[in-house]
Amino acid sequence: MKRILSLLSAALVALVSYAQVSYEVIPLPRSIELSPKSETFTLAQGALVTFASGDDAMASNAKLLADYLKSDANFDVKVQADVKKGASIVLQLADSKQKAKAKKGAPVLSEAPEAYLLTVGEEGVAIKANTPEGVFRGIQTLRKAIGTEAGDKVELPYVTIQDEPRFPYRGVHFDCARHYFSIDFLKQFIDVMALHGCNNLHWHITEDQGWRFEVKSMPELAKKGSVRKQTVIGRNTGLYDGKEYGGYYTQQECRELVDYAAKRFINIIPEIDLPGHMLGALHVYPELGCTGGPYEVWPHWGVSADVLCAGNPKTLEFLKKVLDEVADVFPSKYIHIGGDESPRNRWKDCPKCQAKMKELGLTREAELQTYINKELEAYMQKKGRDLIGWDEILEGGLSEKAIVMSWRGSEGGIAAARQHHRVIMSPNSHCYIDYYQLKEQWYQPMAIGGYLPMSKVYSFEPTAELTEEEAKYILGPQVNLWTEYVAYPEHAMYMLLPRLDAISEVQWMEADKKDFENFKSRLPRMLKLYRKLGYTYCSKQE
Repeated sequence: MKRILSLLSAALVALVSYAQVSYEVIPLPRSIELSPKSETFTLAQGALVTFASGDDAMASNAKLLADYLKSDANFDVKVQADVKKGASIVLQLADSKQKAKAKKGAPVLSEAPEAYLLTVGEEGVAIKANTPEGVFRGIQTLRKAIGTEAGDKVELPYVTIQDEPRFPYRGVHFDCARHYFSIDFLKQFIDVMALHGCNNLHWHITEDQGWRFEVKSMPELAKKGSVRKQTVIGRNTGLYDGKEYGGYYTQQECRELVDYAAKRFINIIPEIDLPGHMLGALHVYPELGCTGGPYEVWPHWGVSADVLCAGNPKTLEFLKKVLDEVADVFPSKYIHIGGDESPRNRWKDCPKCQAKMKELGLTREAELQTYINKELEAYMQKKGRDLIGWDEILEGGLSEKAIVMSWRGSEGGIAAARQHHRVIMSPNSHCYIDYYQLKEQWYQPMAIGGYLPMSKVYSFEPTAELTEEEAKYILGPQVNLWTEYVAYPEHAMYMLLPRLDAISEVQWMEADKKDFENFKSRLPRMLKLYRKLGYTYCSKQE
């Protein structure tokens, strides 16, 4: 009897250990094939992780895997290059010779740059990919599969996982101009993005309420343009807190952040919003405005009538100097130039702007904005950079190579894709996570308004209404977190999570594979990981 009880106890322990592992993570991989024999590989504390020496990116991947398992599950593994036998986790890059020798019926690794193949078998765990980036995506799946309660060992069911993202662009926007957030928090923000398979941080760093990027050739721009005298209380109530508010990012800090993100295969796209949302700059250089000022760094929210003077030749000189330094600091192929919410009333009344329109043969003020865009586009093309603009850049005629970020619904993106322009879909109807996520607004921290539950984010289809050919111009979707009413890290993380889980499946999975009820069943595991890592999140979901 004791023998039977002992066997039952051992079986129960094995079952509990087995249950701790789940490969059905968020975002859900394309293919998960478990062994029909229910076999498992035992991953023990102190196990070896190996990779081929000579590749800094792969060495970084191995170290990050060790860091993740330690922070997530208090599980220690050792990292050592070129281990031939005895390694429990092997990280490797595929080559053409290996593919040619692959046995018939063996799992096939897709040619996609971020595709990965994760296998668990008798010899242990292997993550194989075409690029270090693909290996990193597989690492995220492994860490989420292991979860938070590894104990002394983890029983990993034998499995073959084949995966790759649907969209090449998987973005998250974060506004650090309305409110300043520390570099340490931005690193945590990037960590959360990496966990969800995102690969582009759209970093909004200049605004009416503060210019937060150091321009060394114009040092006063950040020093003075980043500081507002006070901040409005609530939604433009007319009441102010009377406290000076400021902060900007030095170029050294930006480089540090770029490097941190790159190790996690996240590209940082800086946004210098122009020609509107420029009071931070106009405060320092009032001669660049149509009226000559004086201008103040705005202490409240909204859209200012004051914009850069399109008819002043010094405006383009200023913008090119700024973009020179932006391009030097940020290696991103994409540079965002905003273009949204830029009123043209000042241009109608400005002699310089009207003279420039006459010189160029323009009939609408909207075309002045296109003139600026095309000048900057040509300038940045020489540096090998492509410009992104909000969908207002469509209004004056779209510059040839510009990328449209569609935010006022999906209509602008649809129109641009049909004209064969590249598009990032970020409509406020489904992607503005500065909106409330619960109907009961009193139950939540202040938001800008609106209602965007997790379920609606999940329902978003970026290529809706487009033909298969037109859909090829959709680079991918992005969620946007504006911070007029988000002043602290905990609040920012609360607005992000778990709606980032929802958009990650939109970004990663084929539309016909998505299932919201199944997604909800997988979400508690992610929330448990957030608690372990100390992330704030919305505990109620709609």
